[in-house]
Amino acid sequence: MLETIRILGPPLLIAVGFVLLVFVLQRRLIYFPSLDPVPSGTRLPTNVRELQIPTSDGLTLGAWLIPARKEASAAIVIVFNGNAGDRSLRLPLAEALSAAGYAVLLFDYRGYGGNPGRPSEIGLRRDARAVRRFLVEELGAVPDRLVYFGESLGTGVAVTLAVEHPPAALVLRSPFPSLVALGRTHYPWLPVSLLLRDRFDSLGRIPALSSPLLVVAGERDRIVPARLSRRLYDGAPQPKEWVEIPGADHNDWELLAGERMIAATVAFLEQQGM
Repeated sequence: MLETIRILGPPLLIAVGFVLLVFVLQRRLIYFPSLDPVPSGTRLPTNVRELQIPTSDGLTLGAWLIPARKEASAAIVIVFNGNAGDRSLRLPLAEALSAAGYAVLLFDYRGYGGNPGRPSEIGLRRDARAVRRFLVEELGAVPDRLVYFGESLGTGVAVTLAVEHPPAALVLRSPFPSLVALGRTHYPWLPVSLLLRDRFDSLGRIPALSSPLLVVAGERDRIVPARLSRRLYDGAPQPKEWVEIPGADHNDWELLAGERMIAATVAFLEQQGM
């Protein structure tokens, strides 16, 4: 027995140490803000209005409001970014939706795009609430003409806000049921459920959704497999629509601002009278 403990001791200590390291550094493994400065809105090719949005805990978030480039439907699409980069990476999406007649609000979470603070699930929820409040109370946006567009990690943020403050429509690109489910997919040998502080449990919240839902998934998504997106879709109430982009991986153009995704999104919004 003692011999067994002596033999297993070093590997066991290494394994425990690794798990503890993952626990301590987990948010650095989840959130990947761009280290490059976000370009000034005045230097962008699109007609962008720069905004400074205050949060309930005293931070200020940078944002861009991109107007519709043709006859406006009075709808505003709020984009909830994924876990990497900053809002400038979502300009192609915003420009495509703007060309289709929708105003688009791009913003960066705390810790992203030069914003103060550090990202966390609680913090990102505060940021989402702040953006919606600013649009409605400061800019006079009509609540029932707001659309939430979440991508990847941002789908968890969008689902939470949609349950609290229902939009006219909810679009989720590459969503997952929870961060626990996603973690188990990629790290089956880790006790993910015990380690994670930020859980983004969309599957637990989405049965309370009252807004029309569109889920867009990539057939060959290696980061958020389509089967995980389907689990969340299956847990959502009607009305809902599923669109799977053939051959598309998580960071492919087709899932950023590709023609099929934009067409599906616009068609869905038009069905909702947007």
